[in-house]
Amino acid sequence: MTSEKAAPVGPFYDALHANYIVTLGDKLDSLTSYEGAVTEHLRVSGVYWSLAALALLRNEDEVDDLMGLTKPPIQTSTEGTEKNNKIRSAIVDWVFQCYDARVGGFGGNCSGENPHDAHLLYTLSALQILAISNSLDDERLDKDAIVNYVSSLQNEDGSFSGDEWGEIDTRFTYIAFSCLALLKRLPLPDWSSGNTQVVSEEKPIIDTYKAVQYIMSCRNFDGGFGCVPGAESHAGQVFTCVGALSIAQSLHLLEDADLLSWWLAERQCDSGGLNGRPEKQADVCYSWWILSALSILGRVDWINTGKLGQFILNCQDDEDGGIADRPMDMPDVYHTFFGLCGLSLIGQLEKIGNSEGRNYRQIDPVFALPTDVVSRLGLRAQVISNGGVDVENRLKLHSILDM
Repeated sequence: MTSEKAAPVGPFYDALHANYIVTLGDKLDSLTSYEGAVTEHLRVSGVYWSLAALALLRNEDEVDDLMGLTKPPIQTSTEGTEKNNKIRSAIVDWVFQCYDARVGGFGGNCSGENPHDAHLLYTLSALQILAISNSLDDERLDKDAIVNYVSSLQNEDGSFSGDEWGEIDTRFTYIAFSCLALLKRLPLPDWSSGNTQVVSEEKPIIDTYKAVQYIMSCRNFDGGFGCVPGAESHAGQVFTCVGALSIAQSLHLLEDADLLSWWLAERQCDSGGLNGRPEKQADVCYSWWILSALSILGRVDWINTGKLGQFILNCQDDEDGGIADRPMDMPDVYHTFFGLCGLSLIGQLEKIGNSEGRNYRQIDPVFALPTDVVSRLGLRAQVISNGGVDVENRLKLHSILDM
């Protein structure tokens, strides 16, 4: 086990990263932006990645001021020698424009006043934005309709479809659980009689027990999880399955957590970065997918965190800010967010902040939100204490299972 390798501190381009995130919206909104055109369909998730990334670097008030989260910012663009002021709606107001009242979920964007078709993924991203902005009690949020939408997407075998068109993936189980947890409407399975659920006469919003059993049916001989039963193990799917079990207080079903943790630890490459499955290149995004799972499992020290931290820092753009998938590539907000999450989960972001006099916020490995937001909302999942070892402070707001 590699654990306590001294992680190098810096260089870390705080100001560049903050500016990269804050100015990204204008760049994507440009009529000539290729990136804006190809990401139009997932803009709600892109805004969540941007806000959550900046929320790790700045406090709530600064995020609101810089991003126009709850109040419309005045944006100044320069064309030639003239400056044109453009009023953009607050992000929270824009999120509600993406609500698809036809089915009760959120789409990935809106065209004028017309939202795109709803999808579970964008519904979670929208709720995460509202959680960060402390707007989950906004009167415009129809919680009952969203709950009914999530419930309507559960299938007979316990799995969830992403939308009305029927794609099934273990990601959607995690997303469904997260949505209902954020709305405080997730029914937890009763495991008081062992691994057999105690049946209630009242029909729950969703069948959490069946959903959990479906997740376990997607586990493979190597300890990992796939997107459907029999599919190849993949680190992204591992997080969604472990995260879903955590939210459902059902981690005891992972009777051999060591086997899964070894599979995750073996994803570390010579560069120090992590890959998603065997024989693939390292990619910064797996700093989140793998570290979050290892954090929930109480086994972050099974990888060389020092080498991983240096890999993430090597993926920074030292001219324009942002973090790329691997060194020398172009940065994007997806990898910027998950790179910052990785630095947070190994404690390196906190070390950098301490050395530079900044108080960086921490990421929660279950809900992918700042820990202070998770605490404010009273969200409670489950994490594992490996062999009775104390869990790190950020995890102590969750229930702790000794395995």
